[in-house]
Amino acid sequence: MAAPTRFSPAMAFYRGLGRAATPFLHLLLAWRNRKAKEDPARRGERYGRASKARPAGALVWVHAASVGETNAVLPLVERFVADDVAVLLTTATVTSAKIAEKRLPAGAIHQYVPFDVVPAVRRFLDTWRPQAAFFVESELWPATLSELAARGVPVGIVNGRLSRRSWSRWKKRPALAGTVFGLIDRCLAQTDRDAERFRDLGLADVVVTGNLKFDSEPLPSDAAAEAELSAVIAGRPVWVAASTHAGEDDAIAAVHETLAPGHPGLLTLLVPRHPRRGREIAGALAERGLTVACRSRGGDITPETDVYIADTIGEMGLFYRLAPVAFVGGSMVPFGGHNPIEPAQLKVALVAGPHLSSFADVYRELDHAGAMASVADGAGLIRAIGHLLDNPDAAQEMAARAEAIVAEGRGALEKTYAALRPCLVHWGEAAK
Repeated sequence: MAAPTRFSPAMAFYRGLGRAATPFLHLLLAWRNRKAKEDPARRGERYGRASKARPAGALVWVHAASVGETNAVLPLVERFVADDVAVLLTTATVTSAKIAEKRLPAGAIHQYVPFDVVPAVRRFLDTWRPQAAFFVESELWPATLSELAARGVPVGIVNGRLSRRSWSRWKKRPALAGTVFGLIDRCLAQTDRDAERFRDLGLADVVVTGNLKFDSEPLPSDAAAEAELSAVIAGRPVWVAASTHAGEDDAIAAVHETLAPGHPGLLTLLVPRHPRRGREIAGALAERGLTVACRSRGGDITPETDVYIADTIGEMGLFYRLAPVAFVGGSMVPFGGHNPIEPAQLKVALVAGPHLSSFADVYRELDHAGAMASVADGAGLIRAIGHLLDNPDAAQEMAARAEAIVAEGRGALEKTYAALRPCLVHWGEAAK
């Protein structure tokens, strides 16, 4: 167990800021509620107040920030539960909470993660009393880590990833970084590059186990909805813009407007990363003269529909299955891009923009293998989508290469579980 250093000056300053901010957190919650970023019925969880009872016996706390991390860690959660270890999964977003509600196995509980302020974290830990805590990828909170260390709870990073940008930010705060990374007992990193960055920040025990996202099951799809929509769009050229962000809507609209004259009946499926943006996107596209339907409002796809906005939660697997070509969003704006493994698993030809830092190693491997189309701007996106729609054999070949790369990358789940198995045995014995 790493030596507790929560009273270092950097940590003391951070904890003090959190305490000072605590009385004003209700204002932050109110703002996030207006943006549909919080669940008002479960706001107490953000203050560390449990809405469910803790089960008896050993319990592991797993924290996954959002949807991608949640999907990646679900197979590991299932392995814990199969070993009779209860799992508390926390997330920070409404969307990930809904995914957890649908897909968590019996024996696992979901709560929203508490704010990283000492009163909320202490209340949370007093209730849940985890035997160990695992943070997925790079979601690290200083006050939380210091409270876990004070209680002697082992802490690990699972599926550890540290982008160059995040690494650089930590390097600019050496005092806080030294404290935070000194409180982590073990890191199971995705790649050698990630491992080097974690070690450079002071984390001693780092093991490369691979990327859990390669081991995730393909995104689910409702069979009835898939059959219904497939019948409706049969015979039409179709592509999907997946997990899009503000700032990408104009480029997507331009693709449709440019390609539609040469592709009669062209249908664009637009799946915003944040479903609450659906109404806003629909209004903007309608002003451009496009015919739009929103799934959240019961809109139907008719022969006249240009863009179908899938502003719902948990249906990404459905829309990847409906289109042979996909643009993965968050890549035409400086967000870092979203998970390319999900469309690859479903044999969809992949197109992405220049901002790919969140999955840099995966995108690099796909690009080198000719398993994706990388574009620099909106004009490049138009050319790439048009080429793949005009050349279905090329699209299928690209998708097949991507699927093969994903298959070769599998194995991280077994390596991760093997690294954690000795701890599980110990916890099981301690709980008897």
